[in-house]
Amino acid sequence: MKRSELDPDDIHIKHYDSPTGGWGSLKSLIKKAEENGLLASDIWAMLGEQNKPDGFMCVSCSWAKPKDSGPFEFCENGAKATIWEHDPKKCDPEFFASHTISELLEWNDHDLEKTGRLTAPMKYNPASDKYEPIEWDVAFREIAAELKSLNPDDVVFYASGRASLEASHMYQLFARIYGSNNLPDSSNMCHESTSVGLPKSIGSPVGTVQLEDFAECDMIFFIGHNVGTNAPRMLHPLQEARKRGVPLVTFNPLPERGLVRFKNPQSPAEMLSPGPGTEMSSDFVQLKAGGDLSVLTGICKHLLVLEDEAQRQGQPAILDHAFIQEHTSGFEEFCAFLRAENWNEIVTRSGIERDEIERIAALYASKERVIANYGMGLTQHREGVENVQMLCNMLLMRGNIGKEGAGISPVRGHSNVQGQRTVGISEKPELVPLDKLAAFYRFEPPRHKGLDTVETCQGILDGRVKGFVGLGGNFSRAVPETALVEKAWRRMELQVQIATKLNRNHLLTTRATYLLPCLGRSERDTQVTGDQWVSMEDSTANIHGSFGKRAPASDKLMSEPAIIAKLALATCPEKADVPWQAWIDDYALVRDAIERAYPDDFKDFNQRFTHPGGFHRNIVACKREWKTDNGKANFITPRNLNADPDIQVNGKNILTLLTIRSNDQFNTTIYGYDDRLRGIHGTRMVLLLNANDIARLGLKEGEMVNLRTAVEDGVERRVEGLRVVSYEIPAGNCAGYYPELNPLMPLFHHSRTAHVPAAKSIPVHIEKAGRQEYSAARH
Repeated sequence: MKRSELDPDDIHIKHYDSPTGGWGSLKSLIKKAEENGLLASDIWAMLGEQNKPDGFMCVSCSWAKPKDSGPFEFCENGAKATIWEHDPKKCDPEFFASHTISELLEWNDHDLEKTGRLTAPMKYNPASDKYEPIEWDVAFREIAAELKSLNPDDVVFYASGRASLEASHMYQLFARIYGSNNLPDSSNMCHESTSVGLPKSIGSPVGTVQLEDFAECDMIFFIGHNVGTNAPRMLHPLQEARKRGVPLVTFNPLPERGLVRFKNPQSPAEMLSPGPGTEMSSDFVQLKAGGDLSVLTGICKHLLVLEDEAQRQGQPAILDHAFIQEHTSGFEEFCAFLRAENWNEIVTRSGIERDEIERIAALYASKERVIANYGMGLTQHREGVENVQMLCNMLLMRGNIGKEGAGISPVRGHSNVQGQRTVGISEKPELVPLDKLAAFYRFEPPRHKGLDTVETCQGILDGRVKGFVGLGGNFSRAVPETALVEKAWRRMELQVQIATKLNRNHLLTTRATYLLPCLGRSERDTQVTGDQWVSMEDSTANIHGSFGKRAPASDKLMSEPAIIAKLALATCPEKADVPWQAWIDDYALVRDAIERAYPDDFKDFNQRFTHPGGFHRNIVACKREWKTDNGKANFITPRNLNADPDIQVNGKNILTLLTIRSNDQFNTTIYGYDDRLRGIHGTRMVLLLNANDIARLGLKEGEMVNLRTAVEDGVERRVEGLRVVSYEIPAGNCAGYYPELNPLMPLFHHSRTAHVPAAKSIPVHIEKAGRQEYSAARH
């Protein structure tokens, strides 16, 4: 692919020891605004509206929005997302007239999105190998005809996680009226392990922690998440907790800067201070990739030892026996498992010494209100569900779920990825109120399970999937087995992409391919009843309003709700009694429909969602009510301590790869080629290795290597041209950037029960590249 990376002589690898935030963050934003021609624009005033009660919600991460907002409620990555959305360049019909799809396929992800905002609906013409303009009404009519010609079970309706609650509810309803339950989403790629694991443990698919709990907690765990890159606004409550002396224990293979030091760029006092900022992690525990299940088992095992000792000495109990007896089930079986586990195996699999694990367990035992945050480092494993459930077990032992200042806190990614699940985006029919939808709109929805993301990929590979409708996202780049999926994609009959910017997935043309441009989150959405609000749900299950005020990038853009409704009206107008046009005219009616379908979570939706701080869903686990089969919170005993069975890492040059993101990207969107927080500038084609592994494998820093997946299944998976970078990572592990290394991930290598790709544990074989380069400047 065409590259816009710097010349090799200009690539710099330099250790970064400054705090997250601070002047580095401000300089990065100024640079990004300048690169996009927005330095002297109103972008700075627009950022002042971001995440405010009367403004627009960030399109980046889904972290909570405070009730009492400050002057600036955006982070570096959130600001980059808004700058990216308001790129003054236009990817218009004139651009497409000048470039064939074959040519654009040679461009890389960054350059494709840098072409600017999509401005008009387009259709691919195979004769010219170009996208060509098409009128909206014609596009809707043609897409409807294509959908009618296909079996609904062979069509996938994917959602990326950025669409509003209104658009998401309409989208799943359209798919089901059409006849498809194939509603995979980005949750399938990251937190499905949470959605599968938590309901069995505590009866809720989402966490129990609210923003206010951080002010009341007396200890915080942080496991498998890079907060400085993926949820930087979360650093504010973490910093406040650290300033009042709350210990923050981090488990991660990499020492990410966000959990090392932080200087709040919105605090003039901090910015003018010469100090290094706040020390974020009181304890950094560098475990091996996949070692979470073992280290959590070790902590729980030592809690039993501490409990036994307390009983012998007549001291207060360590475990919360009243809570365990009244609210839980499965404790005795879990205790038997803990007592039987061998410390040697715990230490070997986790990479953490026993005395260190016992020290952390004793610290936990001394605290009363503990929050456990986690990210994809916990979920993206073969036993990701068991990882999540073991974390629940640890909290349940001391009654740390369902009380103020405590709980479990999965840190979600995209801005409304949690919310779209709440309002019906799910391939699992048992999670959706189908009987209500059938009665409300007089149709019979399909009742069988649909395809999730992994199953969609398999369906594309084997030819079962014939059509793909995408509500945002860059699906083919985000999924495992990238090379095979891209090759098979073109065999489909239909592709419809609803998007704001061009990406590589849009270039994988099918027999009929349409590109439908939509409004951005911060743009004014005017319908016949006036300018419209939309809503979304954050990681803490709070519902917020969002109101765009900026002029749209083009007068030919349509909103996501309008596009979905128009597609439904064209495709299946007689199959159900849905007031699609009225919903286009007034989104408040869609919110009424959501409240009607989900009355417990959305009571008085229209009256409450624009209040500062929004309103919290009715998560009854927060009140120690458990919607599980037995009405109890459950201790769930894992099968063993191997978080990634079925994959053997043997041989001196085979390592375990974990994929990571830079602070210059969000998901598959690449803002640039610098990863300031890791000291990498000018390239993303790097492989982070332990210095001892570099020496052991006979490599040199700056040397170019290739990676091959160490799996013998008849498929060769390779990524070439990676620069060796010495980094503080456990021996036997290596790391590189997503999505560039996705081609190395086998489709079958996923969570056993949740089907989340096991992106944090890929066995790889390192090979020296044929041509060596040592030109990276080292400082």
